[in-house]
Amino acid sequence: MKKHLTIKFASSIFIAVTAFAAHAADVVSDNSIGMELARDIANETIQACRNDGYHVSAVVVDRHGLIRAALRDDLASRFTLEIAERKANMTVMAWADSGQFKKSRADIRQELNHIDGLIVMEGGIKITSGGYNVGAVGVSGAPGGDKDAVCAKKALKKLNERIEFAIE
Repeated sequence: MKKHLTIKFASSIFIAVTAFAAHAADVVSDNSIGMELARDIANETIQACRNDGYHVSAVVVDRHGLIRAALRDDLASRFTLEIAERKANMTVMAWADSGQFKKSRADIRQELNHIDGLIVMEGGIKITSGGYNVGAVGVSGAPGGDKDAVCAKKALKKLNERIEFAIE
């Protein structure tokens, strides 16, 4: 009886290990923005807007739309954080800058604005590294999404070398 249970237990272990090994190839690794770089992009974005006289919020999300960094300038409205996040999420969903997407897909703008976490407005900029889409930065608070986008682009330009070589 004991020998039978031991064989049964051993075969159960073998089946479990074999099943795990077979699914190990199903594990996916991806290239996504790290916390330190996300924080620095958000900070540089806010600094760029401050230099232009605007108080904004900047939110950096990873390639899955998960927040990696969120900063609100001292005088920015509390609502700018949510708007910035939604712009960044729109950018991730479309893998295009949110202003570019807004211009090219006006036909579905209203429908997308009803999806939780998205807003079709200018001010979301994609972040690419080594040819990979690694995240997006969304900005809100300047008088117009075009000005929000300029701040994000200045920050990305300033950190370009670091971003480009983040993934090798």
